[in-house]
Amino acid sequence: MGRHDVYQAIFYFAVLFGAAPFLGRYIAGVFSDNKPVQFLEPVETFLYKCTGIDHKSEMHWTRYLVAVLLLNLWGLIAVFALQIFQGHLPFNPQHLKGVEPLLAFNTAASFVTNTNWQAYSGESTLSYLVQMLGLTVQNFLSAATAMGVMLALARGIVRRNSGALGNFWSDIVKTTLYILLPLSLVFALVLVGQGVVQTFAPYHTVHTLAETDQVIPLGPAASQIAIKQLGTNGGGFFGVNSAHPFENPTPLSNFLEMLAILLIPAAQVFAFGKLINNKKHGVALFGVMALVLLVGFGVAWYSEVSTAHHIGVGQLMEGKEQRIGVMNSVLWETVTTAASNGSVNCMHDSMSPITILVGMFNIMLGEVIFGGVGCGVYGMILFVLLTVFLVGLMVGRTPEYLGKKLEAREIRWMMAGLLIPNLSILIGAAIALTIPSAAASILNPGPHGLSEVAYAFSSAAGNNGSALAGLNVNTPFYNVTLAIVMLLCRFGVLIPVLAIAGSLARKNAVAESDGTFHADGMMFGAILLFSILIVGALTFVPMLLLGPVSEHFLMLSGRLF
Repeated sequence: MGRHDVYQAIFYFAVLFGAAPFLGRYIAGVFSDNKPVQFLEPVETFLYKCTGIDHKSEMHWTRYLVAVLLLNLWGLIAVFALQIFQGHLPFNPQHLKGVEPLLAFNTAASFVTNTNWQAYSGESTLSYLVQMLGLTVQNFLSAATAMGVMLALARGIVRRNSGALGNFWSDIVKTTLYILLPLSLVFALVLVGQGVVQTFAPYHTVHTLAETDQVIPLGPAASQIAIKQLGTNGGGFFGVNSAHPFENPTPLSNFLEMLAILLIPAAQVFAFGKLINNKKHGVALFGVMALVLLVGFGVAWYSEVSTAHHIGVGQLMEGKEQRIGVMNSVLWETVTTAASNGSVNCMHDSMSPITILVGMFNIMLGEVIFGGVGCGVYGMILFVLLTVFLVGLMVGRTPEYLGKKLEAREIRWMMAGLLIPNLSILIGAAIALTIPSAAASILNPGPHGLSEVAYAFSSAAGNNGSALAGLNVNTPFYNVTLAIVMLLCRFGVLIPVLAIAGSLARKNAVAESDGTFHADGMMFGAILLFSILIVGALTFVPMLLLGPVSEHFLMLSGRLF
């Protein structure tokens, strides 16, 4: 743990936490009457005319939900069809054949749900057209979908006696036009300047000094990498993701790609506070998220360094790029699992057991530290509602959240949104460990194999996309089950959030009293943190004890897996 590594980590968090409030103010401004980028308004108006969108038409939560489901259904069909027929489509210089149907279904479900789980290697499976028209487009739309749901929830909180939550199509256009596209354009240009490839040229075959031929993959990578990082999509243009020198060639590109993962998720917390007219609430949420992130990073980094000493080596470099190093690998692992991003610059499977535990726990908490674009905030609000409900039980009064009473309807939807991902992880992992053909995919015995299976279903349920790649998941069982878990958990959380937003919008505000529990300040943050941790602990501690914790102690006794 060198001094320069400490300085790099401090600099990263200083830039992230310093930039978040300013970008948050900009995001909130995009959805106000006075947009911060006036020159794009004619483009927005033109898009409404071309598509026939009546952007002033407000939607009830059920109508908003139907729009969300329709957009994602068409996205699922389009990405699936592009893969199946890619052998007959243009921009395929390597003449790659159509993707096997079950793998195509898994990939389509993955990118529609913002998971970007990849049971394939991009450069050997997908054509340039599929990467651009299928995956990159979904990177924009899936991020914009979650942002729209977050906006609907914010409107539900602030509106009184109203069933309207805004217009989903307008939210999609504004998110894409004013936030995702400008940031992605600038970031893509910076990445090209750093050496990330962006070309339609076919792959090159070169003769190496070892007297062998090597195929050098190319493609329009920079444009996809920009949005997959900024949209917390994850995945990679190349199979090894941001460990590939064409995807992440320099220290600056590594820093910027890590920064991009959390930039919008951190900023949207401040934007949410501004949108609900309660900045203190946004600051409290940000504080809880930042605390969990920093503690997780500290534990993971210490584990990686101390584990090397325990087994008698200077550094644990297996699965890590020498040019990236230990600290930047651990920081990326912590950040990407906290943000439902899932991109990697090292092999998570080679991390120390406790570092793996931190990544798994980040995902198992529901991807709320800071979570994905949009979904990180609305996932956290489910925990906020749980916190307010518990406080109401303790003091013997009807729980209130920001002036709205929480009744049985909201509590039922809240519990559904929290339980569906947790049950999916536990049930999915149990089935995979029970069926012999699925268990045969485990390449490592003992507790590490359990961790690989648990991580896979956690990643799918949390719409993260990272993996412990020692598990062979390109099988019929995993392609189908993981796709179902991705879809179930994406919409199994999204639907309850919209239902809660619609219910809150119809309510009137109640006056504050001496017994009102204010959703800001240290007390609120402490109880919220306790609620998040206790849900994760009660649900997943047995799985974590049998997996990474057991492996850690066995490793200290000299047994490696």
